[in-house]
Parts: sequence; structure tokens; C-alpha cells
Amino acid sequence: MLLDLQLDGRPDRALSRARELTEAGAAGLFTFEGPHDVFLPLAAVAGQVPTDLMTNVAIAMPRSPMHLAHAAWDLQLMSGGRFRLGLGSQIQPHIEKRYGATWSPPAARMREIVAAIKAILHAWETGERLDFRGEHTRHTLMPPTFVPGPNPFGPPPILLGALGPLMTRTAAEVADGLLVMPFHSLRHLEERTLPAVREGLERSGRRMDDFAILPQAIVAMGRTEQEVQAARTGVRGLLAFYGSTPAYRPVLEVEGWADLQPELNRLSKTGDLAAMFGLVSDEMLETIAVAGTPEECAAEIRHRFGAVAERVCCYFPGYEPPVEQIAALASALK
Repeated sequence: MLLDLQLDGRPDRALSRARELTEAGAAGLFTFEGPHDVFLPLAAVAGQVPTDLMTNVAIAMPRSPMHLAHAAWDLQLMSGGRFRLGLGSQIQPHIEKRYGATWSPPAARMREIVAAIKAILHAWETGERLDFRGEHTRHTLMPPTFVPGPNPFGPPPILLGALGPLMTRTAAEVADGLLVMPFHSLRHLEERTLPAVREGLERSGRRMDDFAILPQAIVAMGRTEQEVQAARTGVRGLLAFYGSTPAYRPVLEVEGWADLQPELNRLSKTGDLAAMFGLVSDEMLETIAVAGTPEECAAEIRHRFGAVAERVCCYFPGYEPPVEQIAALASALK
């Protein structure tokens, strides 16, 4: 399996970190829509490192499909055909209160956004007239001044981040791949994610070979007991945060921990982080995340995802493993 790793969100630090992670064995680098722009760090490293690049994810609903198409076309060119446009929907409070954008049922909206981007890219590739008319967006004007023309590396793949069955099925119907959200378990993958993927592919007349599945793993990695415990503390905090969000209740539900979600949500509103972290048991951590030495983590990742994926995105929340451990993880995954 190939290893994809998160790139520092600050554009001024991106290139040095990209080179470090590439030398450690990363096959791909991705950015997260956090405190910095999701595209700029990738622009800073495109063409400078021989790795694949991806947004993971760019929040699509507040952005115009035209903006997304232009950014994707340019990054595909700058990276020499190594770019993948990963898109996500976010939740309603963030769309309305943080982005100041409008909310609508997300699966239908994401279906339309992907279709619009593909229509724009197709028009640029072929020279055909752009005539996309959706419920939320229309693209019917494309004067030659604004047409970049065919991309020498072809249009970039579009991937959707998904957790629930409706968005997962939508991804398999209209996108080129699925970014499996990092808060999940093997049971959730097998019982809920993969059946939804198969249903979506059947609807679109495609096979599993036509569709990329990119699982994401939250990793608590170390060599010494002290390193592993520090990593587990960081991971525990992220799991508590994810678990407090109603959207992630289905993962807890399938493992028999559904009652944890409202309690974690209540504690998140009081700011009692210690109590939140305390609710994340060792069993829950090892079921949803991956923990151990680099070799143990690689073995568990291959066990969970080896039958359905050729690469995996790994996160190290709240801690930064030494570069030599990242290299060991990449080597063991291969």
C-alpha cells in the first residue's frame, strides 16, 4: 500500500515539509481545510516534489464549481498530472455561520457540484459549448478568453469525502473515488460503506475497478511506551471530538456505543475535556484508530484496507512522530 500524509497548512512551510515527507517515503501529500487555505500549500509544492497531491478535503458548498475547476486544472498542470480534487460537504452550522453560505441537502448538492465541475472541465477539454443547468448553479457562459483549453495531463480525478450511506452512494455514482472519513471502524466499512459503494457503482454502470477507495486512518504510533502513550493521548482527543458530533454517531452505533455520542456532545458544550477523553476507552481507540509501532500500525492498516484500497491517508493528531518512524511506516506498508 502507498502512504499519503497531511501537509502543513501554512504555505510558507509547505515545501520544506513536503520534501521531508517525500524523502521519508510518502507517495502522496494532502491538505486539510483548517486554519489556512486548502489549495495554496499544494501550489507551493507542485512540481517541486515527485508525489501525488490532493485536497482532503476542499469544502465545496461555499465555493463556485467554476472556482474549483480552475484551481483543479491549474494544480493538475503544475503537478504534472499528479493532482486529485478531494471535496467535502461540511455540516450546516459551519456552512451557514462560518462560511456565510447557504445550506441544502448535502448529498444532492454535492452530486450537482461534481457534475458541474466535470461539465466545465469537459468543455475545456473538448471545446464543446458549456451548458450546465442545475438547481443551485448554472454555467452557460464560457467565452474563449476564459478557456484554458485541454489540460496536457487530462482532467484531474474528483473524489468525495463521505461517511453515511447516502453520500457514499452518491460518491460511487458520480465521483472518481471515495475518501473514507477517518472516524470509522472495520465493521462500519464492511457493513455500511462498501454496500453503499456497490449500490452506487451499480447505478452508474461501473465496476469496483473503475472506482478508487481511499481509506483514512487515525494513527497512534511510537517506538517507546512513552511515545505510544503520548500519541494515544492525541488520538483520544480527536476521537472524543469526532464522537461528540451527531454525524459520526453511526460509527459508534454499529459498534454498540451509540449512547456515548450524546454524552460526548453534552460534555463538549461544557468544555470538560478531561471527562470527554475519559469516555474514549482503549477498546474504542483501538477499534476506530490504529495504535502501536510503525510495523504494527502498518500490519493493522493492511488488515483493514488491503482488500479494497491501494493507498491510505494517515493522520497523527496532537503529536508528530519522528521522520524515521514515518519512513518505517511507509516501508512496512509496501
